[in-house]
This record gives sequence, C-alpha cells and structure tokens, in this order.
Amino acid sequence: MDRDRIRNLLIQVKEGEIEINDALHALRSLPFEDMGFAKIDHHRSIRTGYPEVIYCKGKSIEQIKEIVKSQSKHQSSILATKAGQEVYNAIRSVRDDAVFYETAGIVLIGKPLKIESGKFILIISAGTSDIPAAEEAAVTAEAFGNRVERLYDIGVAGIHRVMDNIEIIFNADVLIVAAGMDGVLPSIIGGLVDKPVIAVPTSAGYGASFDGLAALLTMLNSCAPGVAVVNIDNGFGAGYFASMLNQKDRTA
Repeated sequence: MDRDRIRNLLIQVKEGEIEINDALHALRSLPFEDMGFAKIDHHRSIRTGYPEVIYCKGKSIEQIKEIVKSQSKHQSSILATKAGQEVYNAIRSVRDDAVFYETAGIVLIGKPLKIESGKFILIISAGTSDIPAAEEAAVTAEAFGNRVERLYDIGVAGIHRVMDNIEIIFNADVLIVAAGMDGVLPSIIGGLVDKPVIAVPTSAGYGASFDGLAALLTMLNSCAPGVAVVNIDNGFGAGYFASMLNQKDRTA
C-alpha cells in the first residue's frame, strides 16, 4: 500500500538511511488511488503546484461522486469542470459545501486557495457569447488563488471599447482573451501589452466559423508575439496556465 511505502520512506529518513531531498523526490511520484475506473492522483499538487481536477464530461454520476469522495480525503479544495445541474446535485449529495458556477460550468468544493499576490489576471471576452469560456477561465484562476478582473464584450466590431479600457489592460499581469467568429481580438491585445496573452478560441459563430476552428486558426497565426493559444472552449486550460504564470514563484 502507498501508506506503507510512505511510512517506510519516513523511517529511512529518520534513521539517516536516505537524504531528505531523495525522499522528497520519491514522494513526488506517490501516491495514486486505483479505483478501477480511475486512478486518482493525490500527489499531483506536490509535482505541479495544483491538485487534480475532475473533468466531468463523459463520466457517469456515480463515478464523479466516488472521485469526489476519494479526493475529499486528501484535498481541501476540489474543482469539477464541464459540469451541469445534474452533476452539481450529485456532488452536493456528497459535499454540501459545493458551489455551482453555472455560466462557467464549474463546481467548486471547499474554499479557493488563498490569494498571496497583488498581481492580477484580466479575463477579456470579445462578445457576450464568449462569456462561458471566459468564466470557466476566471473561476479556475480564482479557485487557484489569483486575483481576477473581468472585461467582457469589447470585441473588434466596436474597437473603441478596447481603448476605453486601456488602463486596466495595460496594468494586468496576465491576460486571457476569449473570442469566437474571426478570433482577432487576442492579436490586437497582444500588440498592445508587454505581458503574456492567452487566447481562447470559442465555438461562437456562424457556419463558416466551423464551431471555433476559424478562430483557432486565426489565433495560431497571430502576428503579435507573446500570444499563446489553448484549444477551442478550453477556458479551464487558459485559467490554469495563467495561474502558473501569475504565481510562478509559488508553483516553482
């Protein structure tokens, strides 16, 4: 069992048979819990700085409930993404402290990590239809202990809206820009700032947008340097990466 392996490792440290740094290296690969349908990685936060997150889409309600029960033994905060009302109700039956962020499609169990920095992440959406992906990024970043500001519906169809908010754009430490349709806004923001820009293509748009593929290709071909791109509608990935950039000292 993993517990026995950890106990033996600690005994070896106590008796001087192994150096502390060597023991820490061994602990970084331990433990995981084999549940048959899932192998829960309880030490992910030791390796990466953040705990494992539950991706709910494609999992059964019972599987999600069992994963929450397992993680609750090891984590003070649990994040479940791509969640709907049914998933939230099921999680609430296990943990009554669960909170549902419906627009983001996220269930947060427990309290967000403590904010330890004055730096902030700015979440921008090109249009109102891009807000769900933007909110997924925002709630993720907040759950991981970041100060987050929001700036929604300032797309290129009314570029003056960007200029009216230029001060907060300049002052942000990391920026996430969610855009569908032509997906141009991240390039414009990237050409204005000296901070990292994370582009989130969304599936918002008419037929030739191909459910976000057009925006994805635009962002990948951005002529502005300093723009990184995540997958279509992957607000979680953007929020996670932005948190790593914003808290690089904590996650190092």
